[in-house]
Amino acid sequence: MGPVELRDQLRRNEAMAGNHIIIADEHPLFREALRQALGEYLGAVTISEAGSLEELTVALETAAKADLVLLDLAMPGLDGCSGLKPLRAQYPDIPIVAVSAKEDTAAMRRALDVGVAGFIPKSQPVEAIRETVKIVLEGGTWTPPDLEATTASDQRTAELMSKLATLTPQQIRVLTMLSEGPLNKQIAYELNVSEATVKAHVSAILQKLGVESRTQAVIAVNAIETRDWQKVCGERLRG
Repeated sequence: MGPVELRDQLRRNEAMAGNHIIIADEHPLFREALRQALGEYLGAVTISEAGSLEELTVALETAAKADLVLLDLAMPGLDGCSGLKPLRAQYPDIPIVAVSAKEDTAAMRRALDVGVAGFIPKSQPVEAIRETVKIVLEGGTWTPPDLEATTASDQRTAELMSKLATLTPQQIRVLTMLSEGPLNKQIAYELNVSEATVKAHVSAILQKLGVESRTQAVIAVNAIETRDWQKVCGERLRG
């Protein structure tokens, strides 16, 4: 370790000195690995362990001060995100970082909605876990970078689904056919309507979707999952 790195490490240790972290996880080997990784990184820090929700409750009740809880969502007695709510209600001032072997974005968002200060997939490298703990101890929050991108994508999909839901059944049929690339007169023939009617439907579709061309409308539809598109089609056509 060079002089600059050593100086930064000493400053970090000084800033984190006296902090008390509780590692709550069912697996002793994971707790030991995390304890060792954090101890080496944070320096003078107190680390307690709990292997169940009952043990965590005892640790929180008996500890003079706890500055952070690293909590496995699959720990016995916790019942996933549902078990987070009473913990957050009982200890609102203690930040909790959820740790999970599952990495689905829905679970991450549920945990964040409950009020955790961070979400760490167990597949994260040690360096990322250390940095997360540091950020939370300093009063920040942390989530995997790809969660934000996924969330933004989900929001765009939800907005598009909402727009698609405003289309009439006939407009849904026209939009579905647009994806296949036929001309207006071909669509008119298939639907047994006039070409002018098809043009009117296309104009309405573009306006409702907030796009400027048939191509953009098709791209927008192709951007959503097939099952979501089928769901909209089914609901609108039945309606």
